[in-house]
Amino acid sequence: MASQTLLTLDARHPFAGKSLVDAQDMHRTVMSGFPGWVDDGSPDPRSQMGILSTWTVDLRQARLNLVVQSSVPADWTGIPRPALTEAPETLTVDRTFRAGDRVDFRTVVNPVRSVPPPPGSPAKSRGTRVPHTRPEHVKRWFARRLQPLGEPAVAPDGVTRIGADADTERLAVRMLARVSSPAPHKGLRIARAEIKGTLTVTDPQAFIAALTQGIGHARAYSCGLILVR
Repeated sequence: MASQTLLTLDARHPFAGKSLVDAQDMHRTVMSGFPGWVDDGSPDPRSQMGILSTWTVDLRQARLNLVVQSSVPADWTGIPRPALTEAPETLTVDRTFRAGDRVDFRTVVNPVRSVPPPPGSPAKSRGTRVPHTRPEHVKRWFARRLQPLGEPAVAPDGVTRIGADADTERLAVRMLARVSSPAPHKGLRIARAEIKGTLTVTDPQAFIAALTQGIGHARAYSCGLILVR
């Protein structure tokens, strides 16, 4: 069981404006709703509290729509009242799924691939994460995480699957603007893509794990949350 809150903010207000231009500030905005749940300095508080988020912006209406999911209740009284165009709406998510259930979904992901270090690199050198920039590549990235009926929750190459399958030809993929952060996080650049479509549940336990834990990288920066209806 989790809760989801829809925050509708005035994109022209400085509070919301900072979050739009600075990915680290958006992260702080999301985390500001959960004071006191974990000790200061505790490792990975976002994961401990099951926090995931996603956002869209309507430039014509100057609205920032932010959805925050968590396993603990949120407290949004710290957001300046003038920054909110509407009162926060909170929904308790307590849904069961069975194999064969079909759900419409939307997710914003950070689609990256790992490029191994060049020959001659020092031992234990890490590879480089390179973002996918074309919709067809993002679709293949997502397809690797689909789980056909009867397949295990972890693929042979180690990729965690989402407990659901889909007709990849019917998936809609849209590349989104990258988000970044100025100093001291000026190296932070997050590639993003939106994926929409219909999923068929094949492994309810793995599917719930994907809904509660998210998928892919950059989950601290509003990527990886799967919204279903």
